[in-house]
Amino acid sequence: MSIKKCIGVRFRRVGKIYFFCNGSEEFNIGDHVIVETIRGLEYGRVEKLNISVDEDKLKIQVKDIIRKATKEDGEIYLANKSKEKDAFLKCKEKIKEHNLPMKLLDCEYTFDSTKVLFYFFSETRIDFRELIRDLAAIFRIRIELRQIGVRDAAKVIGGIGPCGRQVCCSTYITEFNLVSVKMAKEQGMSLNPSKLSGTCGRLMCCLNHEEDLYRELNLLMPDIGSEVKTNDGYKGIVYSINTLKQTAKVIIDLNDDEKELKEYEAKNLKFKKNIKKYDIEDVEIKKLEEFEKEDVRAEL
Repeated sequence: MSIKKCIGVRFRRVGKIYFFCNGSEEFNIGDHVIVETIRGLEYGRVEKLNISVDEDKLKIQVKDIIRKATKEDGEIYLANKSKEKDAFLKCKEKIKEHNLPMKLLDCEYTFDSTKVLFYFFSETRIDFRELIRDLAAIFRIRIELRQIGVRDAAKVIGGIGPCGRQVCCSTYITEFNLVSVKMAKEQGMSLNPSKLSGTCGRLMCCLNHEEDLYRELNLLMPDIGSEVKTNDGYKGIVYSINTLKQTAKVIIDLNDDEKELKEYEAKNLKFKKNIKKYDIEDVEIKKLEEFEKEDVRAEL
């Protein structure tokens, strides 16, 4: 086992954190550094310190940080950012000229200006060989076009979510986790695609935020339609539940074949505990399953 002490470096504001060995040099959170990646030299910001990494479990070797960024490096980085605006507009013009069904989302120069990357979204595969030739003739450096999925596109564009706040993916989510219809079902949400989908058209990432809590609380609740015994001596059938309040409405059998709907706290009910397993059969749920198809994605 080969354990190395590393630091975490981020290249984009809400981008993924990558690990590099700091060697004998000391760094602080917020320092800017120059590192070598598969794309070439990059200018990044230190986000985490003293991280233990098992190199045997990594697919690639952890590289050393080249150096701490200087004032001149910062000026080069800002100059590249300025060039990206012009490159974005020129690429957009060429896309329109070639009449390609693609939406340009972002443009990025590597620190050493040996490559410029263009990120785009398209629902189909694009033959952009002619576009690359034109762009190479304009910029005279290596050109790379990357097609990204709808979730990554939403991360780049940003926007306001159904909650009225800025979308999570552009504010703090660095990696997309699996979001399933079962999560919505377990949280008692209406299985309506228009209410469960985010600005990207896929299931909202926030369904994943409270999943662990709902799963834990649901284990303390009876299933809808199950038989229960109440603390005041009645038997009944569960009509509905409120997971967060830990209450259930129960149809209880009274004397003379009369029935009454009464609310109880879950702790006052006796029932057989069961881990919920939902059968997804409704037509609306089948439509939602389309949101779970894997997108074409490039790491941003």
